[in-house]
Amino acid sequence: MKMDLNTIIEKMKTGEQDAALMALQAYNKEKSQCFMFNTNEQEERERLGELVLGFLGRDLQPSCQLACLETIRILSRDKNSLGPFVTRGAIQTLSRHAGLAHSEGATLEIPDLDVIVEALKCLCNVVFNSEAAQEAGARLGLMGSLAERLKQCRGREWSHEVRFFDLRLTFLLTALRVDARVQLARELRGVSLLAHALDATLGLRWVDTFEVARVDAEEGTPPPLLGREETERTMEILKILFNITYDTNRRKVDEEEAATYRHLGAILRHCLMSSADGEDRTEDLHSHTVNLLGNLPLPCLDVLLIPKVQQGSIEYMGVNMDTVNMLLEFMEKRLDRGKKVKETLLPSLNLLTESARIHRETRKFLRMKVLPPLRDVKNRPEVGSAPRNKLVRLMTYIDTDVKHCAAEFLFVLCKESVSRFIKYTGYGNAAGLLAARGLMRGGSNPTHYSEDDDSDTEEYREAKPHINPVTGRVEDEQPNPMEGMTEEQKELEAMKLVKMFDKLSRGHVIQPMKLTADGQMTALEAADLEMLKPQQPRPHNSVSDEDSN
Repeated sequence: MKMDLNTIIEKMKTGEQDAALMALQAYNKEKSQCFMFNTNEQEERERLGELVLGFLGRDLQPSCQLACLETIRILSRDKNSLGPFVTRGAIQTLSRHAGLAHSEGATLEIPDLDVIVEALKCLCNVVFNSEAAQEAGARLGLMGSLAERLKQCRGREWSHEVRFFDLRLTFLLTALRVDARVQLARELRGVSLLAHALDATLGLRWVDTFEVARVDAEEGTPPPLLGREETERTMEILKILFNITYDTNRRKVDEEEAATYRHLGAILRHCLMSSADGEDRTEDLHSHTVNLLGNLPLPCLDVLLIPKVQQGSIEYMGVNMDTVNMLLEFMEKRLDRGKKVKETLLPSLNLLTESARIHRETRKFLRMKVLPPLRDVKNRPEVGSAPRNKLVRLMTYIDTDVKHCAAEFLFVLCKESVSRFIKYTGYGNAAGLLAARGLMRGGSNPTHYSEDDDSDTEEYREAKPHINPVTGRVEDEQPNPMEGMTEEQKELEAMKLVKMFDKLSRGHVIQPMKLTADGQMTALEAADLEMLKPQQPRPHNSVSDEDSN
């Protein structure tokens, strides 16, 4: 039976708990899946919201509290009718029912977990949809209350739903408010707090200083699949940690912070090597893990290589490369998908680049996988299905950030050697990065890289004299277009080309460039074009060529 809003309002005005409960339960059932609202009933919805909030201030049975909160959750989906729910009083009422309000220094206990969950859902809605609600929550110390309850992450009194929506509300606050991020990160020691929560959620034990394993995992076997609930909470924690560490890799950290980040890094390594129930859920878990790893201070990434080599591990130079190999496979999977490349690919590509830059073993392992010794010199570097071919194709991608990151990754694998970089990518593909770094004339700056061999295959050595450095392959023999031309004809064709460039330049269609002595690209001016013109022929009775200087 469809409930008229005015009828429900009249029943709420009577103050009778049973009548209000029946009316609200009928409305909630009817509107449970409603996310679009009739604008003509906006006033009535706001009036109903005020009455329901007033009802919550009374001593109600849990069933009536739950019905009132369900109604608020439904009404708070409408951004245009949030007025009653974004005041300080409303946020305080919802916080009290969520068990997050403080009373004389102690958290008010609400025994009914369903009421807590519903109140948390309401807070999530209003905080997401209203800056006023976010401000009220900040003034009421909502972040501090959430942090206090996060400390109880190992307590059995809280259900999965309570823990999950605590985390969801924390994520929303840190995503939407800078002051909330700062408060959680610094004042409330959020990294350590959330690392502890992550440890508890995953059920870990520490087998070494920076190495973890699942409590329920047998030694030498892969960890069991993560359950749905554990996976959901883990991903929320990873998202919050990402919010509060977004600037960490751009600043120096002290020894205590570095130890905390290494501790977290060890847990993230476990997340990366774990699987959830379902391929999509596993990929989401790994995606959030990679995003967060990219925020960690670079020196702390050494924890990814710390675990000892075990049976079944991928070993390279005596180092366990399981994590690096997993990151590479994850990057390739995103590369093959080709959708939302910037959002999905760059976090893993940047992480691999920086790891290779500071860890010799990682760089050499990745180079072996991505840039093996050249054998195919018949095809362009961008043609093919190998990782190198796919990444070289990205070097001419339309998005500047994407092509820069792909080029930077390969450049680092080449130890930032221009000649080696051109060898694997071709000068045409490499030109963008080389121009940006002022390396168009060649050279390198590999002082922070170790010495290692770049042995050429027999196929490459034989073909090297015939490889076109621009395209990066052996080209078919082409006829010389100037064959049979006199010197005057060649000069005439050259001047035609100069005039065409000049016309395009004057029309601002192109900007001709020149290479300076220091390898930088600068604009080619009109005076430079004049210098390209050949000198006028002198009369035959002038000074001979032999006498000229």
